[in-house]
Amino acid sequence: MNELGNRAQAVATLLKDAGHTIGVSESSGGGLISACLLAVPGASAYFIGGAVTYTRTSHKAFLGVPDEALTGIRSSTEGYAALNARSVRKALGTTWGLAETGASGPTGNRYGDAAGHTCIAVSGPIERSITLETGKSGREANMWAFVDATFQLLEQCLQEAE
Repeated sequence: MNELGNRAQAVATLLKDAGHTIGVSESSGGGLISACLLAVPGASAYFIGGAVTYTRTSHKAFLGVPDEALTGIRSSTEGYAALNARSVRKALGTTWGLAETGASGPTGNRYGDAAGHTCIAVSGPIERSITLETGKSGREANMWAFVDATFQLLEQCLQEAE
């Protein structure tokens, strides 16, 4: 099992042991967060669902976030990630919501964030958000780095909630 597989396994064990569930909203991660969680045998015990909310259209359709909820919030920020984490948690009725939003590369996004920028949020018994800047333009490498940082943050929150 690779390093991300090991991280996903650790998160899965914490979720299963606590009897908790999770929903995922990801953007520049492209579905890799959900794929890693689903690669762990027994994922149906904790993984309720996920969506790649790459556009405002998908964000609105899958998470049900009305336009007025975005007043004063722009994409690729910790506030936006936190809104998505809370929204996916509510939409799926899970213990935890997890969200990632950013610019995987090779260029930055239309908001002025450089490639390698992402914001990650966890919503549940503990709420936390972080920003990661890899400083790199490689799209795939950034996507994997985003997933790694997401699992690190989620694991910390799960351990604190025990």
